[in-house]
Amino acid sequence: MRQLSDGMRGFTILWLGQIISMLGSAMTWFAFTIWAWEKTGQATALAFISFFAFLPTILFTPVAGALVDRWNRKWTMALSDMATALGTLAVLVLYLNHDLEIWHVYMIGLAAGFFTAFQYPAYTAAVTTMLPKEQYARAEGMLGLTWAVSTVFGPIFGALLLNRYGMAVVMTVDLLTFLAAFVTLLWVYIPQPQLSAVGAQSRGSLWQETLFGFGYIRTRPSLFSLIKMFMAANFFLAIGATLMAPMVLSKSANNEITLATVQTAGALGGVAGGILLSIWGGPKRRITGILIGGMGACLLGVVWLGLSFQLLFWVIGSFFFSFFEPFVEGINLSIWQSKVEADVQGRVLSARHLMAQIPYSLGTFASGLLAEKVMRPLLQGDSFLARWLGNGSGMGMSVLLVLAGISGAITFLLGYVFRNIREIDTLLPDQPKT
Repeated sequence: MRQLSDGMRGFTILWLGQIISMLGSAMTWFAFTIWAWEKTGQATALAFISFFAFLPTILFTPVAGALVDRWNRKWTMALSDMATALGTLAVLVLYLNHDLEIWHVYMIGLAAGFFTAFQYPAYTAAVTTMLPKEQYARAEGMLGLTWAVSTVFGPIFGALLLNRYGMAVVMTVDLLTFLAAFVTLLWVYIPQPQLSAVGAQSRGSLWQETLFGFGYIRTRPSLFSLIKMFMAANFFLAIGATLMAPMVLSKSANNEITLATVQTAGALGGVAGGILLSIWGGPKRRITGILIGGMGACLLGVVWLGLSFQLLFWVIGSFFFSFFEPFVEGINLSIWQSKVEADVQGRVLSARHLMAQIPYSLGTFASGLLAEKVMRPLLQGDSFLARWLGNGSGMGMSVLLVLAGISGAITFLLGYVFRNIREIDTLLPDQPKT
């Protein structure tokens, strides 16, 4: 089969295959959610499905990054895709034989999360070897668009197929979409990086190579400062992402249509931001795109949601919260891809991912406690805050959103104060293409 080697053309074909595959996966997980709810009637079951899929992605990412740097990245992606598809096939067989139980879905989620841990460093590092550095931000915008498209259309197509044909057809379609991703992956050429001096020095046991990424970041002040800024900001952004749904439900008398409208607006915002970044490529001074985008997400997204009381304004806040995400994360990744040697990016980007996700997870966990145990009591009775702000339904979550949004905006604004972040493009040179 002829392999495409002309950079962006090959990447675009790979990207199209991933859009189709992720759309199929989103349809299947939507079907799993409906099936689990109908079988158990418990929100805990739905939470466990997400938990088991998310946990291994976090825990195994550093080890996966070390292995990605050792292995052929193209075949790592292919085998990871294949293993995920086999998990879906196993669920399909169990379902057709009327043997499917909720714990099977938990285990499949656990396995899917494990293999996803390999997908992130492999795909991210592949961008570096396939494209010139001027295209990194554009490519990350396209990858962000993949997630947004699957988020918007996956549940829609999943619901249509589920209602008309049933869960077995949804999973069958997902397996067919996997073939699209697998074939395009085999078609394109993904160069392996050449061994750099840093890569040669980092060779050792699997444990040593797993820890290498953290030491690499620690010894480069600009990258270390950048990740510390993201660790702080992610805590506040997680509060915004977590509390949006319960706040909207609380203020709309549990109107599910209102919530669906707000969430759809957010997904469309992610699509719009991804399209703009993939066409434009971001500002020439990349750190500006990160800092302004971060402040935009916090002020026009999180703060705006906290101050809003009607559907139209929630829609606006949700749209801008997601609109700026491709600029913040996509341009951020493009900086790491251009500053880190290609042959150690699996380990370094995995370490970066873990460091950024831990505070995000903490923010997700703490958001409910802060809203229920801290903000709500402060707004009860005849307290000063209650007289000033009111104590209506969802007011505690609204105030917490405003505080989190302002804190996040200040965090990104401080990026202009610290030279290691403000001048990262010049303080840390780009790595040569190999």
